[in-house]
Amino acid sequence: MQYVEMLYRLAVSLWAGGNAIFTLMLTPILFKTESRDTAARIVGNLFPGYFRWGMACGVIALLCRLVVRGGEVKLPVMVLIAMLAIASFQAFYVEPRAAELKRQIGSFESTSKDHPLRKEFSKLHGVSAVCNLTVLAGGVLLVVLP
Repeated sequence: MQYVEMLYRLAVSLWAGGNAIFTLMLTPILFKTESRDTAARIVGNLFPGYFRWGMACGVIALLCRLVVRGGEVKLPVMVLIAMLAIASFQAFYVEPRAAELKRQIGSFESTSKDHPLRKEFSKLHGVSAVCNLTVLAGGVLLVVLP
């Protein structure tokens, strides 16, 4: 059982750590050092793998938690389920819709911020940012919970 507990902690840590590095380091650096269009293309190319990674870590963590705790559903399990639901929403709705909008916009550098597609993208980006930070907060909570 000790190994399953270690695998749980590892999966949660890798998910939260990957989220933190991507959200708080990689993305801001890309948007500071590259043109908006180039940074958006790079981040867009990374998103599918980023979400698959998070969901894989989340499923592993959830299964390990259920095994270690004999299937009891307490706060950590509920947090994991919420995080997986949010990550799935991002992966299967937000990201594909954002990718389609980016394709339609073409260039963020030459398309006005007032353009209807840019406005729609901005709203979707806001939803995605809140989702990402919520998943990160959930991961931090799981790291400190017993």
